[in-house]
This record gives sequence, C-alpha cells and structure tokens, in this order.
Amino acid sequence: MPTHHSSSQTHRCLSGLEDDRISKEGFVNMNYSSTINLTLLPKELRTPLVIDLFAGCGGLALGFEAQGFETLGYEMNSIAVSTYRKNLKGECVEGLLDLSTRYPSAKVIIGGPPCQPFSVIGKQKGREDERDGFPIFIEAIRQVNPEIWMFENVRGVFYRNKSYLKSIIDTLRGCNYIVEYRLLNAVDYGVPQNRERVFVVGHRGNFRFPESVERKVTAGDAIGDLAATAPLGSKFLTESMERYIKAYEQKSCCINPRDLALDRPARTLTCRNLAGSTSDMQRVKLPDGRRRRLLVREAARLQSFPDWFVFEGTESSVYNQIGNAVPPLLSYHLAGCIRSYLESEIRLSPSEISEIKSPLSIQPSLI
Repeated sequence: MPTHHSSSQTHRCLSGLEDDRISKEGFVNMNYSSTINLTLLPKELRTPLVIDLFAGCGGLALGFEAQGFETLGYEMNSIAVSTYRKNLKGECVEGLLDLSTRYPSAKVIIGGPPCQPFSVIGKQKGREDERDGFPIFIEAIRQVNPEIWMFENVRGVFYRNKSYLKSIIDTLRGCNYIVEYRLLNAVDYGVPQNRERVFVVGHRGNFRFPESVERKVTAGDAIGDLAATAPLGSKFLTESMERYIKAYEQKSCCINPRDLALDRPARTLTCRNLAGSTSDMQRVKLPDGRRRRLLVREAARLQSFPDWFVFEGTESSVYNQIGNAVPPLLSYHLAGCIRSYLESEIRLSPSEISEIKSPLSIQPSLI
C-alpha cells in the first residue's frame, strides 16, 4: 500500500486540527494555501470504498480522501498513476479499462470519462470518438450497483452532443437511479479559477449538491507570494513571442490581455494553455514588465492542489496532469454531500424511483 509523502512531523502538527475550524462555507479561517494544505489532507477514517474511474493524478480522489473515504483508482497513464500512489492513501490500478474489467464491491463510483469527445478542441465527436469512456462507466455501474455515483465532464456535453448525453442519462436511469445534473463553476467553491464543468449524480434517495461559498478567491490570494518572483528555471517569453501576442491581441480586439490578473480568479486552466499555445498561454507579468510562463506550483495552487502534493513526470506531463484534473477543493465539497447522502436514511423503492423519472431536456439554461 502506498504511503503518504508528508512527513510524520507535519501529520503530528495537523492531527489536532478541529473540524469546527472549518466554517460552513468549507474554509479554514486562514490564508488560501494553508486552507488547501490542511483541508485536503486525507483522513484516517477511510470508509466506505470509492471506485475512481479514469482517475488521472487523483484530483477527484483527493477530495474524497479528505472527507474520509477510501479510494481505488483506475488509470491508464503510468505517470499519473505514480502521482496518485505518491500522494493518496488509496491504491491506483494501472491499465486500460474495457467492458470486461471487473471491480470490487463499492458504495460509490466516481469518475471523469475522457472529455475530448465533448470538447471543442476534441472536435465534439461524442459517441463516434474512440476515446469515449461512457460505455465503460455505464458497465461499471451495472456491475457494481453502487448506492450513489457521479461523473464529471466539460460543458460541451450540453451542445452538439446533448442527444448522446440524454441517452447516457436515460440508460443510467434504467439502472434504477434518480439522475440529477448541475453545471458547477469551481470558483463558487473556493477555487481561484473560473472553471465550469457538468456533474451528473445518480442516487436513490435525497442527494443535494453543495451550496456555493460566499467569498471568491483570487489568483493573488493563491499565488501572490510567487507571482512577483522569477525562480531559477523560469521560462520567459521571447521577443518574437511578445510581438506575436501583441499582434494577436490587436487583431482579435482583445479587451482583457491574457496575462494572469491577480485581483480576480484565473481563467480556466487546460493542458493546452499551461503547456503551449503562445497566444492563450497562462502567464504572469512581473513588476519589471517581463512575462513568464506559469510555474508548476502556481498552476497547482490555482487548481487547488496542496503544496505538499508532489507530481511525478516531466514538466510537460505535470502540466497535463494539472490541466486534466478536477480541482480537489471542489471535489471535497461534492464528497461531503455524498457522505451526507450515505449517512441519511432516505431511500426510495424502485417503483417510487420509476415515478420520478421523466424525459430529460438537455439545455444549459435549465441548470
């Protein structure tokens, strides 16, 4: 079983952290980095089991472990598996999932089926995309029959592929679940980033999505101690890059430059704007006017990964792991709602669930 990388001294210092120090908004009464470093520590309770499909580096699982769940991840990318194993208490099985994969008994299944089939960059091919992971997710639900499940995907599922999303939800409803969905923005849950994603939950009782927090966290709150510095190894934009950006912004009539603004939340972090694409690159403008690429630690904080979370792999691989992840702090809020559901006594019979089912109209305006 992998061990958490944090030192025993750190755990001793944090072991006395009382739950009442976390407000009803989900924040510890400290600065942002302290909040994520403490709130997202995996708890020792480790029950019940959560199966995490398409687990990536463990962003979704981290929020669940911080709420006391045991996790078992499944991921095909070996480097992401190494990161998961290094930081989380749960195991992560490396390999390509298919319809024949067998899973252990579990009360919860979560996952982020590959979003490329529904993203603009991924051409929005939906069910025609060979990377589509929904058949695997559905088969896992049928096999395990968990008490509750949840998946996350890009907002694009509401548009060109809304008919496919409807068929997915209808199929899962046919497995005797009440299915609810919500478009959530990570910025509403303490994450210093505007990041809209669709979350779909299947249950048999009375599940409630988390309430948004009152205070928005800015990029400055998250990386203000780093943004004015240029650590050894910083990658600065070249003169040709600067000229390209200036021409791009003029041609596109860009009102707000793409430089990171410290007085408001960051724009959505993606693999593309962390690891490449000069025009759209996530970048920091220093007081002396120079602009540099976002540091790995800055990107991690903006995605709400704690400072103690260590990423394996090359810099490019790390950026991809961060860009693909569910923000752990958002996951923490969702995991809390799932634990509350599991602890409740409200469960409906199959006939009662059947009466609740109704045709689904997939429209963003209805969320």
